[in-house]
Amino acid sequence: MTNHNNHLQGILYCLLCYSVWGVFPLYWKMLQDVSPVEVLMHRILWSFVFMYLFCVLWKKKSLRPVFKDKKQTLKLALCGVIISVNWGLYIWAVSNEHVVDASLGYYINPLLNVVLGILFFKERLNRSQIAAVVLAFSGVAYFTYDHGSLPWISLILGLSFAIYGSIKKTLTVSSLQGLTVETLLITPVALLYLSFLFVKNENAIFTISPLITFLLMMAGVVTALPLFWFGIAANKVPLSTIGFMQYISPTLQLLIGIAVFGEAFTTAHIVCFCCIWAGLLLYSGDMIRRMK
Repeated sequence: MTNHNNHLQGILYCLLCYSVWGVFPLYWKMLQDVSPVEVLMHRILWSFVFMYLFCVLWKKKSLRPVFKDKKQTLKLALCGVIISVNWGLYIWAVSNEHVVDASLGYYINPLLNVVLGILFFKERLNRSQIAAVVLAFSGVAYFTYDHGSLPWISLILGLSFAIYGSIKKTLTVSSLQGLTVETLLITPVALLYLSFLFVKNENAIFTISPLITFLLMMAGVVTALPLFWFGIAANKVPLSTIGFMQYISPTLQLLIGIAVFGEAFTTAHIVCFCCIWAGLLLYSGDMIRRMK
């Protein structure tokens, strides 16, 4: 009965974190009157504040052991830069009506993980996995041909998160300590930028409206909490379950982009998404078979 309760709890946490990630466009859209760069800097700053309070003061986890390993610290600094690029581009995409393109990036992310596994971790693919990757890239190729340019928003979002995950795989620190140190290492940049805005009297916080101030300060909470929930879920449910449920997030983003924000969903989008969905079905089915 305890195992059943743990599994059910893990499912609920997994559903919660992916649902929050899925409705992120609604949150960032409320901040469209603030420049994406300033929103990003607040997201970094308040993420660190929240993570420090949560990790060090509540969970009583020291950050000193992390800094004893210089190589690991450099990797965390690189992670901080990469995730900042991912966060910043996503905020920009929402502000500039590219939610559909952003959702595409997170659909292709699992398949980009496969490619990085081959290149850097010497992993081998079976036929189903090869077919999944070929289908996904065929969709991207058709989209590129039809539009005359690469879907760079989708590719950068998907690839940056895949690279971020690949680096994290090589670390020995807990995800809680790791995320705290990542945000700590990039917070000085955020503080410098925000201080510059204050000096020029161009800051959005405390000036536009109380709601904007509240949303900017809560950016750290809405960033860190889903990651914490995901960590709980990962310890309670099988990888195959997480593998299927991760598509809740880009699916919600796609629906919001089309139904709420009225973004275009062209024939090229349909072909591209169908290829990627077919690839994901192959990939997920193969993953379940191997786990059994």
